[in-house]
Amino acid sequence: MLSKAKNLLIILGPTSVGKSSTAVKIAHDFSGEIINCDSMQVYKGFNIGTDKISKERQENIPHHLLDIAEPSTQFTAAAFVKHTLKAADSILSKNRLPIITGGTGLYLKALIEGLFPERKKDHDVRRRLEKEAETHGLKTLSQQLNQVDPAYGKKIGENDRVRIIRALEVYYTTNKPISEHFSKTESFLKNFNVIKVGLKIERAELYNKIENRVDNMFSQGIINEVQDLLLNGVSEDSPPFKALGYKQVLLHLKEKISLQEAIYLTKRDTRHYAKRQITWFRKMEGIKWFSPADISGMKKYIKSKLI
Repeated sequence: MLSKAKNLLIILGPTSVGKSSTAVKIAHDFSGEIINCDSMQVYKGFNIGTDKISKERQENIPHHLLDIAEPSTQFTAAAFVKHTLKAADSILSKNRLPIITGGTGLYLKALIEGLFPERKKDHDVRRRLEKEAETHGLKTLSQQLNQVDPAYGKKIGENDRVRIIRALEVYYTTNKPISEHFSKTESFLKNFNVIKVGLKIERAELYNKIENRVDNMFSQGIINEVQDLLLNGVSEDSPPFKALGYKQVLLHLKEKISLQEAIYLTKRDTRHYAKRQITWFRKMEGIKWFSPADISGMKKYIKSKLI
């Protein structure tokens, strides 16, 4: 029986590594309930392309934050934090273990490190920086960042295009380095005993799993799912249609690419996404890594960390 301490387990890792099934196995042994941390599984109706866990695969383990957002809305990191904290408190009130499971690193970062303070967006500044990167190369922007915020520039590296441009946008918009803004954030989990378990397998095996998942996605009917969503009034401009698989299917339905090309591009882009996830999680502190097959090892580690 778990104590009433605010224990919280996070199971993370790249797409297709086996987080959902692992979380269910762990939940059975630790009186757990699962909180989804996949930015696309929150949307109603987007099931096949997101590999949303079915009722059967949930094995009677309660799951939270699935199918809670309308496709027309933009589900944000702030919304994730709000819903997750509410779900975690509800789970803890029943003397059960909240288990956050998913691969959306931005959501986990927001929860663990705090939300970036609200700021005014300046699209003109962003466009200017994007153009400068295209014209003069990313190295020029990296040098700018190192001048105005050397600590952050060193932290993210000279090839991190998204973060370099974002950091400079913040600086030129607020006249303050992004590191100064981040110094004012506070973890939402400061009163929790957080246990982080990461799942990893060999790169070749992961890529094989990704290819199999994409093949299954198409054989299970993602094209029909997209057609039904469109027929039911979901706009192709909706946020979840930007997800891997869905955007390729939309291109195929518009006859811009063949079915074979849609499958190929989905596999390629998912591999690239998995690689970015791995890089992201490597920078996160306090993760104990396991093979998904080592359930017994995970259980021993989790048990040793519970308070």
